[in-house]
Amino acid sequence: MKKIFYSLLFLGVFIIIGFSYYNYNTQNNQWEYLFNGKNLDGWEIKINRNELGDNYKNTFKVKDGAIKVSYENYESFDDRFGHIFFVKNKFKNYHLSLEYKFSGAHLKGAPGWSIKNSGIMLHCQDPETMLINQDFPVSAEVQLLGGLGKGNRSTANICSPGTDVDIDFKLANAHCINSSSKTYHEDDWVKVDVIVYSNKLIHHIISNDTVLSYSNIKVGGNNVPINFLDKIGDPLYEGYISLQSEGHPVEFKNIKIKNIKSIF
Repeated sequence: MKKIFYSLLFLGVFIIIGFSYYNYNTQNNQWEYLFNGKNLDGWEIKINRNELGDNYKNTFKVKDGAIKVSYENYESFDDRFGHIFFVKNKFKNYHLSLEYKFSGAHLKGAPGWSIKNSGIMLHCQDPETMLINQDFPVSAEVQLLGGLGKGNRSTANICSPGTDVDIDFKLANAHCINSSSKTYHEDDWVKVDVIVYSNKLIHHIISNDTVLSYSNIKVGGNNVPINFLDKIGDPLYEGYISLQSEGHPVEFKNIKIKNIKSIF
């Protein structure tokens, strides 16, 4: 019991110091908008079973100042999991902020778990290294979920395609771990912030409430692509950022980032 108490105490101090350092070192930093609200300049698309750059059936488009995942030209999902990458820069220590909103109907043929389901992928592999038949990039996913009208369904969870993470200094024992967020049943805009200290400490924040923290992102777990098998166990110190299309229409806006100094 005493060991658990001190571990939790250390974790709490660790997080508080992290936020204090963050507030001190970012007060004069300027936000950079990754999306200009007009076009997809600076972004690259990779959809499963398609070449990099092929925006299959116009899945990703710009509408009303937002990046919109649209399935209006689809008849069936057909496993076309997709991601749109900001490719101008890799990022290491940063604060990412955006808003997302689900709308419309779940696409025929998409898996049941993908209803009102999307994600922000952190520390992504270079999209040029993705295989033709690869559903998800190696990354740490900020899983974005919408409520289904009843029951609890948290958002800003952590999922780990091709990766492992630690929670409370222990290896997470599931592919996805729920956050402590409330459920957003209405299809309204939800604000998400992510504070990333390389692979050392990551915070998921919903409407200014920290709902999940984890550390030690590394290659591993399930779904490691064949060209990453020799990298299992390697830390992911930095990477690209991407947004996900999984079978339910979703929009993203006010996508901005600022660099922060590491606390490590």
